[in-house]
Amino acid sequence: MRVSSATAEEALLWLTRRCVTKLWPLLVGFAEAHPQIAARADPITRRTLLEFEHEKALSQANFSKAYEQSERTRPLGDDPLLVVRLERRTSEDGKMVLGLFPAQGQGVFLALDAPLLHRLMKLLQQGVAKADWGFSLALPAAQAPSSADGTPTLN
Repeated sequence: MRVSSATAEEALLWLTRRCVTKLWPLLVGFAEAHPQIAARADPITRRTLLEFEHEKALSQANFSKAYEQSERTRPLGDDPLLVVRLERRTSEDGKMVLGLFPAQGQGVFLALDAPLLHRLMKLLQQGVAKADWGFSLALPAAQAPSSADGTPTLN
C-alpha cells in the first residue's frame, strides 16, 4: 500500500493476509461509529445506514484515476514497512485515526474522514480480491430477523 500526504511525503506499507483480517473489523468499526449510524438503536437500521453511507462515499470517488507518480520524499525509507501492529483512535476533531506500525520503529497515522474511510475500504476489498487469499471483505449485511422456522419476521 502506498500512502501519500498533502506535503509530498509517501510511505510504503506491506499488508499481509493476517494484517488485513485484523484491519477490516477496525475499519468497519470506524464506519459504524459514525454519529448518524451509532445513534440508531435498531441493528438493521444501523446496517442499512452503513450500506447507504458506503455507497454514497463510493459514488463520489474516482477510482479510474491512477496514483500520481510524482516526486515525494519517503521519511520512513524506500523499503516498505511490514505492518504488524494496528492502532485505532479518534482525533479531537472527530476524525478516525488509524495507526499502521512495523514490529520496530516508526509507523504512520492516517486521519480518515468518512468518505476517505469508505474509499480505503473499497480499495482493500479490491486488493484482497486480486490477491486471491481465499476470503473476501464485506460489510455486515442488513437482514431482517427470522422466526424460529427461518421465515423473515416483519414488524
